[in-house]
Amino acid sequence: MRLAVIGDELAQDCRTVARTAAELRFDAVEIRSMDGTPPHLLSDAQLGAARAVLDEHGLANAGFAPPALKTALPVTDADLQAAADLLADGCRQAALLGAPHVRIFSFYRDGDPDPVRAARLTAQVLDGLDLPVPLVVENGTRTNTPTLRHLATFLDELGRDDLGILWDPGNSVFSGWDPEPFPADYEAGRERIRHVHVKDPDGTRGYVRLGDGDLDWPAILRRLAEDGYGGFVSLETHWRIGRALTATERDEPWGEAFSRGGHPAGVECMRRLRDWVDELAPAGAEP
Repeated sequence: MRLAVIGDELAQDCRTVARTAAELRFDAVEIRSMDGTPPHLLSDAQLGAARAVLDEHGLANAGFAPPALKTALPVTDADLQAAADLLADGCRQAALLGAPHVRIFSFYRDGDPDPVRAARLTAQVLDGLDLPVPLVVENGTRTNTPTLRHLATFLDELGRDDLGILWDPGNSVFSGWDPEPFPADYEAGRERIRHVHVKDPDGTRGYVRLGDGDLDWPAILRRLAEDGYGGFVSLETHWRIGRALTATERDEPWGEAFSRGGHPAGVECMRRLRDWVDELAPAGAEP
């Protein structure tokens, strides 16, 4: 598996993010916001500059994370078209970045998760779109797929084999739908996992330093390695020293306010994650 970090969890300045990732022996950066700009509003010039900075530091792009399908369930044709337009442009942006995928969600839920209805509406959004990069669907805290079990139902209903899963067990815990998503929930969708987000929840209260929360990340990483997972594990701390992210910052994770205090907290977590992954390397192998 390969190590990545979501850039705006560290800073809004791409060069600071890239330098930190390279110094800590990470392989890639996952792009969300930068320069105080939400991901879906980044200009082509900003995207090109980010790609050049990553190349300069020998880093890959681990993915692009616009807020695609991170809205209420569509009601009108205009709602469907707006979702399709944002997704299509997000994929165009990802191609400029050289990203391996675009992350999407399954719409915000109103009440209990309804992955079947969400899948049927997603099918309408995707109908007719010719997307230049693959999609991965994240199990989101407030979406219709807070767990891998929900995501399996969603993908089965969608009936497409070209979408993978972005697994974030922290979201499952924080959502309240599964306080122990490993190993049982992992088994429900492990063969479809294409990308992993790493953060550590303290129940439904918030997020803490990696290793201090509810998830046994060393065990999860070991199992991913045993199962031959070769994708990215991408750090998304949602943790800051001395302050907690607001609900709005969690829903709209971009801009200077979101990144404030992220660098020192992120570096602590990056070092822990790197050490855990290094411990998985075979004896005699280069870390």
